[in-house]
Amino acid sequence: MDLRTALGWLLAGTLLTAQSPGGHVMLASTIGPIDAGIVDALETAFTKETGISVRHAGAGTGAALEMARRGGFDLLLVHAKSLEEKFVAEGYGTRRIPFMYNDFVVVGPAADPAGIKGMTSATAALVKLAAKAGRFLTRGDKSGTHVAELELWDKAGLKPQGAWYQIFEKGSEGNVATLVAASERGAYTVIDRASYLGARERIQLQILVEGDEVLLNRISLIPVNPARFPHTDVAATQAFVAWLVHRDKGQKVIAAFGKDRFGQALFFPDARR
Repeated sequence: MDLRTALGWLLAGTLLTAQSPGGHVMLASTIGPIDAGIVDALETAFTKETGISVRHAGAGTGAALEMARRGGFDLLLVHAKSLEEKFVAEGYGTRRIPFMYNDFVVVGPAADPAGIKGMTSATAALVKLAAKAGRFLTRGDKSGTHVAELELWDKAGLKPQGAWYQIFEKGSEGNVATLVAASERGAYTVIDRASYLGARERIQLQILVEGDEVLLNRISLIPVNPARFPHTDVAATQAFVAWLVHRDKGQKVIAAFGKDRFGQALFFPDARR
């Protein structure tokens, strides 16, 4: 850790313990955690404790990274490793910080015309679904969810195409909109569990494939590089990051989130501090 970074984390710790008001963080976040409500929960708890305000703008991971490339943001919350690494390598972000995770699931109509229900291998399920030409709806918007889905097809050794593989024309509206559309069309899709649980009362879809390790969905934090964007609020951002990864602060909020409503956590702590 260099001197600048060490001083930054020391300042962040001071802000946390002193609960000093002032400062502002602008967060660019992938849509799923916003729709699930955890972004609001984290921001509210942090602001209450420190007096530092946080606002966010939501978009798919690819779009969120593009927004940050244009300036105006201090921090990203995203979930597409290859895109994140490129963003940091290009000098727009300082580093990727493991933050939290949940998992993707394969959902579809209860009738399950492709016959994939209960399969333990997500890639084998996709191979079978493609062979049966089961209608599949993809977000198609270069979001983290879309990138993860394409990586699953790649691991399955397939490049999906044909009338059965449909691109959702409003995929940029997020996972809930995609689920509603898939339900209306009687289609399969790959989605994160939190989005499914939050929308399940509005849709006629069931979880058909789950639990495969390849379905893990890891979510990262990326501080924007102040060397490239001098107007970033470095002190407030470092304070927010330090709070988010602290096991008794942000990580504790993550561990409890969703249990009161769904009887299960929607996300799991993944910080290594």
